[in-house]
Amino acid sequence: KLTPNITDIRYPARAAKAGGADAVSLINTISSITSVNLDSFSPEPSIDGKGSHGGYCGPAVKPIALNMVAEIARDPETRSLPISGIGGVTTWRDAAEFLTLGAGNVQVCTAAMTYGFKIVEEMIEGLKNWMDEKGHATLEDFQGRAVPNVTDWQYLNLNYVTKARINQDLCISCGRCHIACEDTSHQAITSMLDGKRHFEVIEEECVGCNLCVNVCPVEGCITMEPLSAGSLDKRTGRKVQKKYANWTEHPNNPSAKVAAE
Repeated sequence: KLTPNITDIRYPARAAKAGGADAVSLINTISSITSVNLDSFSPEPSIDGKGSHGGYCGPAVKPIALNMVAEIARDPETRSLPISGIGGVTTWRDAAEFLTLGAGNVQVCTAAMTYGFKIVEEMIEGLKNWMDEKGHATLEDFQGRAVPNVTDWQYLNLNYVTKARINQDLCISCGRCHIACEDTSHQAITSMLDGKRHFEVIEEECVGCNLCVNVCPVEGCITMEPLSAGSLDKRTGRKVQKKYANWTEHPNNPSAKVAAE
């Protein structure tokens, strides 16, 4: 069972394989202090006025666990090593995501503590329904399917341009997209139209950061729509290029400039 309290999860996985391990499970809990009592000034839970670090777990650690599982699954030295996925598995969808990133099975702890063992039966039923809907007969049909699509950030296609679109029929006018974009991104979402509350994307300002999608409480209300090759990106005033280009060859990358010279 591998700890996440490390810089690079691949190294202990490689060591485990070299040492003869049949498989690895991950992640264990994350070292943390979850709260401090502001009357006694002691970390909680407090034991005789003192507190210590603990292991943080549950849904909040799932993104960390998914990333680490994927790192082992796509590492040339460990990708054949069986993986048991752990970390925030609460629904059938969580389980499916771990499996697509290379895990052969998943483990559940926090969800069972919170909802009881019956939660596992619900996960199994949900996973069965999804598999039937997608035509998957076995877990192997989709195990590891997402691994080839995981890459390092510097290899993402910079010529792939998207713009946010708000479905006005689904919008509940909560304004969360506007607040997020206005205060922490590119001021690309309006909040009023003809004196009424209305949220719309300003295409000339949208950089396709996905922040509005992440904060929207309505599934499918905001989508990222790709611009086709040859169409005009109103923000840059340039046509979208069809050719794949990444940061390693970008003219603003100092390393790329040195390599070219």
